[in-house]
Amino acid sequence: MTQRKDYTADAPSRDEVDRTRGALVIEFGTGWCGICAAAQPKIAEAFNQHPGIAHLKIEDGPGRPLGRSFKVKLWPTLIFMADGQEVERLVRPTDAGPIEEALSRLALRPAPR
Repeated sequence: MTQRKDYTADAPSRDEVDRTRGALVIEFGTGWCGICAAAQPKIAEAFNQHPGIAHLKIEDGPGRPLGRSFKVKLWPTLIFMADGQEVERLVRPTDAGPIEEALSRLALRPAPR
């Protein structure tokens, strides 16, 4: 899956996310966030090793229901999900290593039946 370059305001509902089968990473942030911009090369580097994992880049902020449902406070926040359940979270990652490790653990989870 090709990684999105920009955050989208077109977020799925929490119900849609919870029904998702397989591995999914939701990245919350904004295009104007300097910390988000600085993290992008590291996030892209980690995802290059796991092209099959779905990655949503969701614009977050006050009144954005999906981010609020996950209690996101800081950007970027990466939520790692398996079959609609949060299994791991990274907040403001500064290195590709922890992202790649979380992606590896997510990829090793058994496929849904």
